[in-house]
Amino acid sequence: MSDPSKPGVGLPPKKRMRHDRHFVDELAQRMGEGIGRMFRITAITANQDQPRSTLGDLSDLMASIQKHGVLEPLLVRRRADGLYQLVAGERRFHAAMQAGLSEVPCIEIAVSDEQALEIALVENLQRQDLSAFEEAEGFHTLLSKYSYTHERVAEAVGRSRVTVTETLKLLELPEQVRQACRHADVTAKGILLEIAKARNSTAMLRLVDEIAAHQLDREAIRERRRQLAHDESSGDAPAESAQPPPTRAPRPYTLRFRSPDRVVSLSLSFRTNEQPKRAEVIRALETILEELRSGPEAEPEA
Repeated sequence: MSDPSKPGVGLPPKKRMRHDRHFVDELAQRMGEGIGRMFRITAITANQDQPRSTLGDLSDLMASIQKHGVLEPLLVRRRADGLYQLVAGERRFHAAMQAGLSEVPCIEIAVSDEQALEIALVENLQRQDLSAFEEAEGFHTLLSKYSYTHERVAEAVGRSRVTVTETLKLLELPEQVRQACRHADVTAKGILLEIAKARNSTAMLRLVDEIAAHQLDREAIRERRRQLAHDESSGDAPAESAQPPPTRAPRPYTLRFRSPDRVVSLSLSFRTNEQPKRAEVIRALETILEELRSGPEAEPEA
């Protein structure tokens, strides 16, 4: 096998595929497929049922793969057309493509559509690659589609039953509150759970606004939530009305797009508190296209 620093190489020479306590390895061993083999990357297609909505920044993973190769095999299944569908290892798959590899180490398993989705959910949850909302949706899918109990989900993903139950509470957040959290960049699960404990969506939105404005920690959020609940019960005016929070510049509204094959992604940030209108988005994209057309031609990489 050639130099692992060059494209076309997955597992480096004299390196064995990992056989630790990871879900993918355990699954492969249980199915009698302890050793993987090299697959052409062009023969592998992404799994459109992948639970993760965003791949995140792949630059560090891509740099590692360029230096060391893919150290942990992907999990794939054969399709009717002779190609292979990715079951687990999506970030490694896309990072390997970006790194220019032509082959990657894989373990082939024979599973149904439903089993493939279940494996993808559990593998991602165990790796902690999902956002808090994606994790909650993943737990819910295991419960609703596969009739898991909270205890079985906890066992499958290596969490406590209490953690599973608490995480599912995030799904009780109204969509407008979820959008506000994303807009304010409130992503920590502990903070989101405190927001979810508020009495109603009005109190939730007020908490999100104050967290963004004053960088409240979890204890401060609890206290503020209690105060809002007390004010609502007693009919008092909100405490902050006497001393309003300082005015701050609006946080950017970010519009994200990813192609169906998940190879190309694009994000646009708008300095506005509200979602931009379609005409504004089109104008922004047209401006970008015009600058690209009129700018100098990019020099090809060596």
